[in-house]
Amino acid sequence: QVQLVESGGGSVQAGGSLRLSCVASGYTYSRTCMGWFRQAPGKEREGVAAIYNGQNTYYADSVKGRFTISQDNAKNTVYLQMNSLKPEDTAMYYCAADNLLTYGCYSGFVGGPYVYKYWGQGTQVTVSS
Repeated sequence: QVQLVESGGGSVQAGGSLRLSCVASGYTYSRTCMGWFRQAPGKEREGVAAIYNGQNTYYADSVKGRFTISQDNAKNTVYLQMNSLKPEDTAMYYCAADNLLTYGCYSGFVGGPYVYKYWGQGTQVTVSS
């Protein structure tokens, strides 16, 4: 059974940085599609960044140039480095994964039609002005 555990959330002031980590256990698929999503109160869940097989990366326009997704296969971990944080980045951040092909990985990232199969419990990020 695949389990995803996020960590690294917290409270920071605007302009600060955080690094989120997501450790995957029980993942034995040959393809890896992993992503970070966030959901703020009263808003829909949105894709923040995704990475396919440790190479292809996708980012939401709102975080391009500020966030970086990376993957360490030896540690079964995907990271989200978040710099220049803004109050509007405040949300619960979720890690997700699946063994989708490239198109499916991107599709799940942008909200459909595919939906990633495995999800973590989330880690809260709060950015104050």
